[in-house]
Amino acid sequence: MNTSLDGKVIAITGAASGIGLACTKAFIEAGAEVVLIDRSATALENACQELGNRALPLVVDLLNNDDVDHMLKGILSLTEGRLDAFHANAGGYVGGVFADGNPDEWDRMLNLNINSVFRSVHAVLPHLIAQKGGDIIVTSSIAGIVPVVWEPIYTASKHAIQAFVHTLRRQLSVHSIRVGAVAPGPVVTALLDDWPKAKMEEALANGSLMQPDAVADSVVFMLTRPANITIRDLVILPNSVDL
Repeated sequence: MNTSLDGKVIAITGAASGIGLACTKAFIEAGAEVVLIDRSATALENACQELGNRALPLVVDLLNNDDVDHMLKGILSLTEGRLDAFHANAGGYVGGVFADGNPDEWDRMLNLNINSVFRSVHAVLPHLIAQKGGDIIVTSSIAGIVPVVWEPIYTASKHAIQAFVHTLRRQLSVHSIRVGAVAPGPVVTALLDDWPKAKMEEALANGSLMQPDAVADSVVFMLTRPANITIRDLVILPNSVDL
């Protein structure tokens, strides 16, 4: 028997666009109340106006340690002290030839893809541990499982996330907290804006890109398994991607 998201409270980072916004919509449609976490107040306002009163905006810059450390307080102030699941979704992307890369761009992406995930999960854990249950979902990537030649730094960041999810899951199982990673292939989001035009046109033409809704549906599936079931890794690929 599956569980329901009806009446649950979920917080998600990077919620104002892309996979985060698609997941937010799916959570709300499934009956949840959602705290949308993003650095852009304007984008959050626009999203919440569209989504209705079960969408609650919280401005947090994930690269600001103080912001992240006080994030739980902000979440609980919006939800009457409730939080059932946390989705660490925000991330960046840098692809291309390593020798031609910009180390400053790598540093920002690595901080967002790795350090901010660690810190934001750490920030919400006291609440989940105290209530003896909950879910943590991390948006990973197929690049965290199969190294992608075009994106060595991004691939490295997602391998770090996979290691984090696998070890944290075992630490938190004693608290009845589930930890899982959703690992999609290429998704149509702003993160792919730096793809070469020819590569993007080819991917769109051959169907090797997915829409964010496909990822959102998968995350809802993960969150609605029976309490004794954990989806540790859920890999989603377009049929035309041969990995």
